[in-house]
Amino acid sequence: MASERSSSGGGGLELGQFLRARRTQTRPDQVGLTVGTGLRRTPGLRREELATLAGMSIDYYVRLERGKETRPSPSVLDALARALHLDDAEHQHLRELAARAARYAPEPPPPPSRTVGPHLRLLLETMRPNPAYVISRSMELLAWNPGGLALYAGLADWPATQRNLARYLFLHPTARTLFPDWEYQVRGCVARLRAQAGIDPDAPDLTSLVGELLLKSPDFAKLWERYDVVGRKKPQKTFHHPQVGVLTLTGQSMHLEDTPGQRLGVYTAEPGTPDHDAMLLLDLTAPQPAGHPEAKVGQQPRTES
Repeated sequence: MASERSSSGGGGLELGQFLRARRTQTRPDQVGLTVGTGLRRTPGLRREELATLAGMSIDYYVRLERGKETRPSPSVLDALARALHLDDAEHQHLRELAARAARYAPEPPPPPSRTVGPHLRLLLETMRPNPAYVISRSMELLAWNPGGLALYAGLADWPATQRNLARYLFLHPTARTLFPDWEYQVRGCVARLRAQAGIDPDAPDLTSLVGELLLKSPDFAKLWERYDVVGRKKPQKTFHHPQVGVLTLTGQSMHLEDTPGQRLGVYTAEPGTPDHDAMLLLDLTAPQPAGHPEAKVGQQPRTES
């Protein structure tokens, strides 16, 4: 079934890491295998078990997992996805990793823009009192309206260049109390970063952030090792905010045209509800940009010397 061609190159390493992570987190009973009562030294499936389930030789699968085989055919990828019970998003990520491995080493893509145009800053302002912001693919906070920054309590205390939602979740002391479901939030955060880094592992913006969090947060390192690429998202998010109390908001995130890698995030609440009242209070009490409303949203007030 499998093409036995092999080639070398770093592009296959990420593919191999993903396969190993999925294999070691798949229990035999999940794929219909019956195991004895003896102690299994290998977590999850053994390599030979997965190779058999996918209909390929053990030697070929070992080369895949070690990054030495970089041109698996579509039928091989589909067989592995079926054997590992991957969902649609994980299956697509497997295809993207294989495509990258086949053309390694590609010309590095240009770094994503960190520039937010005046039309987007105006859009953020018109969304008030709804908290809104623009973030990069590595979750850098690029622009915001007052509520969009104040919603993440304590984030404004950091310099603008350090404001990153992933960094906030793992390293800011307020994050664990702000989110009652902190564990759920960080799993989704790491999955999104893992998916991005898997298809562009040499990107400086991603490698810098991931390297910092691996060094500073054992929780991040543990989740990164799992190599989950699907972040489950709830339609609503609850904040235990130190200034305005508990509020539950509906979040929406969307990619922006003509700005690769940038996303707009906005939170809403039904008018007339306590959540909406708290959102209004957050907007009113948040620090305003200098010269509001004419000043550009997301810029720090300038002080005269």
